[in-house]
Amino acid sequence: MLRTVSQLASLLTGVALLLLGTGLLSTLIPVLGGAMGFSSTLLGAMTSAYFAGFLGGTYLIPKLIRRTGHIRAFAFCATGCACLVLLLSLTLNPWGWLVLRFGIGVTLVGLYTVIESWLNSQALPEQRSSVFATYMVVNLGSLALAQQFLQFHPANQGTLFVIVTLLVCASTLPVLATRMRQPDVQPSPRLRLKRLFELAPSAGYGALVSGLAMGALWGLTPVYAASIGLDQSHIGTYMSIGIIGGAALQWPLGRLSDKHDRRIMLVLVNAIGAMVAIVMPWLAPIPWAQEFAFFVFGGMAFAVYPIVVAHLLDHVPGEELLAASSSVLLANGIGSALGPLAAGYIMHWLGAGALFGWFALCMGSTAIYVAFRYMTFHREQSAASGFVPMLRTTPTALEMHPGVDTETVTEASTS
Repeated sequence: MLRTVSQLASLLTGVALLLLGTGLLSTLIPVLGGAMGFSSTLLGAMTSAYFAGFLGGTYLIPKLIRRTGHIRAFAFCATGCACLVLLLSLTLNPWGWLVLRFGIGVTLVGLYTVIESWLNSQALPEQRSSVFATYMVVNLGSLALAQQFLQFHPANQGTLFVIVTLLVCASTLPVLATRMRQPDVQPSPRLRLKRLFELAPSAGYGALVSGLAMGALWGLTPVYAASIGLDQSHIGTYMSIGIIGGAALQWPLGRLSDKHDRRIMLVLVNAIGAMVAIVMPWLAPIPWAQEFAFFVFGGMAFAVYPIVVAHLLDHVPGEELLAASSSVLLANGIGSALGPLAAGYIMHWLGAGALFGWFALCMGSTAIYVAFRYMTFHREQSAASGFVPMLRTTPTALEMHPGVDTETVTEASTS
């Protein structure tokens, strides 16, 4: 048992270092791009390129792992990611940044997949719930802490790109030094978006539109923050506040969803998020009110996807669970790739404050759609699953989810 705990700790250390680097990069790019005069449309396209690369890598990376093994695939992706980040610091060509962001998305999904495969294979059945929860805490904590690097060096000096590269490289050390046996590569389940919307329409729609909002949040909120007069260090703190709100409010909101039809909570969370988004631009002259509102908005926005997954687990038959879970991830990934591009275009024409109009539109439409479904279609819960706080990562992480039975995963993957 102690050996397993120490092995998992080394993997989680690698995750923390990786996310410190990539979390910094996700904010550094819009901050520096905005300072160099890149339009919000272009900055949105760069974020879309990253999520498109992440989505494409979900299908490409398993082939690389089967060909070379987990260790070599991890080293390949880490080296590739480090090279791409350094290239970002060496060119000011926005189209070059667009291509590089796509490549970073592909390599990062490879790093996540390898680590999550190992965590999934090493966690004992009775540990899965705690391992998954710890992994998500490490994710959110590292992303929030990463924003604080912006306080130490100006974005235009290139130092922060070097720090990102160092953190990505450092994340490989505990993983490459492990003596654990490489996990087996499981066949990918068939993805059926149409079937997802047949089984759980509210989950499908909620995942898609949550991606539209969250993709824009990660890529364009620093642009909005700069537009209301925040300097580089305060932009980092502002982003941390939203992430901390997401970490702090997921659990209480999720526990409430366990006691009611989850569609009720999806309506309430999205409606509150939409209302807060509407007033956010008006609070810009009052810093403490703006930050508190963003804390609440982050809590609502980050809670949508895990409630969607919990709703899915409540109503999907066991034999279709893995395919449906992967499909909901695909729907969210598509939204994440399209959202920043659309939001960036809107901001270009209507101003940076229109970003929260985009959030209000996304979350408001979800509240209306799910409310319609709730009032029109009564559903009996087919399985009992508890809410688990989470972020969207890769399909491998969903296999660690306590609500997904390991035997079901194996059967679904081989059928």
